[in-house]
Amino acid sequence: MDDADVEHMLTTIDNPWNPFTNYDEWWEFDREKGYNTAGFLARVADVSLDLSDVDVGLAIEQAITTICTQNVLGLYKKVAKPNLITS
Repeated sequence: MDDADVEHMLTTIDNPWNPFTNYDEWWEFDREKGYNTAGFLARVADVSLDLSDVDVGLAIEQAITTICTQNVLGLYKKVAKPNLITS
């Protein structure tokens, strides 16, 4: 499985919560710190109502990559969706 097959979310390096598994706690921590990471991602992602769900997902993934690549303050990181399937 390559990186394109994995769902990602944007978070900050100091947020102890995983946004996939503990979104409410993650969001509260992010809000208390004043980061508004979800709003920042929404401003960077090039999405519109005309895009399909797949294209919106691709645009968000590209925005996460851009934010992490240009990460001037060293604040942001990409987290992968945890594999919750057990053998």
